[in-house]
Amino acid sequence: MKFDKVTLDHGSGGKISHSLVADILLPIFDNPILADLHDGAILELKGNRLAFSTDSYTVDPIFFPGGHIGDLAINGTVNDIAMCGGNPLYLSVGMIIEEAFPMADLEKILAGMGAAARKAGVAVVTGDTKVVPKGAADKIFINTSGIGLIPDHVDIGSTKARVGDRIILSGTIADHGVTILTQREGLTFESTLTTESAPLNHMVSDMVALKGSVHVLRDPTRGGVGTALNELAQKSDVGIKIVEKNIPVKPEVASICELLGFDPLYLANEGKLLASREIFDGRVVRLSVDRVRLPNGAATELEMIR
Repeated sequence: MKFDKVTLDHGSGGKISHSLVADILLPIFDNPILADLHDGAILELKGNRLAFSTDSYTVDPIFFPGGHIGDLAINGTVNDIAMCGGNPLYLSVGMIIEEAFPMADLEKILAGMGAAARKAGVAVVTGDTKVVPKGAADKIFINTSGIGLIPDHVDIGSTKARVGDRIILSGTIADHGVTILTQREGLTFESTLTTESAPLNHMVSDMVALKGSVHVLRDPTRGGVGTALNELAQKSDVGIKIVEKNIPVKPEVASICELLGFDPLYLANEGKLLASREIFDGRVVRLSVDRVRLPNGAATELEMIR
């Protein structure tokens, strides 16, 4: 599909968003590191391997049950580094703030970012602040970038999933997406849903301690679990067989999705990860999804089984 103008779909994390990156951005900046299209870049520097990632946050509303744009920004970049197998160490924070933004809200956001950084065990070491005229931005935008060290024994990449691996998921899906959606649209349900934004680096550290067992890590944020699995299958040239009944969805999330016509597989998640690994370890995760090479060899096909 060709577009004359950028649309909201270009930032959704789905097929149109992927096309923007693959068809326009990648040819301009093309290099082997970027071409991997992973959650972050894996860099070699004087005998060390570094994970580097950057992300920008424009969530609306900026405050929501269970968190806000600030802790989301810290956790998001921490998790992108962790998905490269890295131990996050240092972050930068850049903020674009709309004129007349309440100082009390800014202080609350910054306090939450500090708490999130301490929980993840990272330090915010540099940053930048810009204030734009009222109406030139939507309240506050935050960018976080980060670096971390990758242990020598870790070999994780978007192309490394293998036939016979198990895809494992660390929790229920679509909680964050439904929480943000209902808050943004002012929808009221009898629900106690909150976002589950959280740092995943400590969990990843435990997982990669089992040397050689983890091949791919992804956090299914924008585009959800379905998009992340499609990308995994495409990059690793394997098929994925999903046992739908085994995917954990909270009853209230399933009910809201059914009412509003959304597929929870394609709604955003926070604080959850997907891993392709050889050994299923129920101590670390709660879901196993069978993976097989499909007979027709289609790399991105998902076979749904009810």
